[in-house]
Amino acid sequence: MYKRLTIEDSVRVPPQHLGDNVEESVENGLKAEKEGKINSELGVVLSIESVKNIEGGDIKPEDAGIHYNATYDALVFEPELHEVVNGEVVDLTEFGAFVRIGPFDGLCHISQVTDDYMNLDEENMMLTSDEQEKSLGVNDFVTARIIAVSLGNQESNKINLTMRQPGLGKQEWIEQYEEEKAEENEEEEE
Repeated sequence: MYKRLTIEDSVRVPPQHLGDNVEESVENGLKAEKEGKINSELGVVLSIESVKNIEGGDIKPEDAGIHYNATYDALVFEPELHEVVNGEVVDLTEFGAFVRIGPFDGLCHISQVTDDYMNLDEENMMLTSDEQEKSLGVNDFVTARIIAVSLGNQESNKINLTMRQPGLGKQEWIEQYEEEKAEENEEEEE
């Protein structure tokens, strides 16, 4: 989920920026240190929008940089458990589909793609059901639910997805499901 947050944090401004405009130096330091980085509590800081308050200006004996405490507004993306997300399939493997959601790629295990058994058709780079009724390829847009989230450092992030629930999956699957439900309701009314 995308969020705008007000964050209090410290920032190091390199010594070559001594004498520069403090506000600009702190904002540039925050952008260099925080933007694009994963924070296990916040998600990914996408953008530092504005710096509201700057305090300090301490020089530590072991570091020539200047350390400030700053309050700033940031745009972050934090995937949340059970959140329904839209994404694009960016890779397929024999064990599932990788779906890009915001700045992350989540894995939808092959057992979580549909209720049908799916196989990887390597020649066409598609996941297909046994009856060939459903297929999923790279660049397809899907709706999925987040079923597991673990954010650590840049290399050990894990987001698992499912598309097996009603209203999830590739758009044409969702439309097909809704049509079948509408037909069932019409039959029940007769």
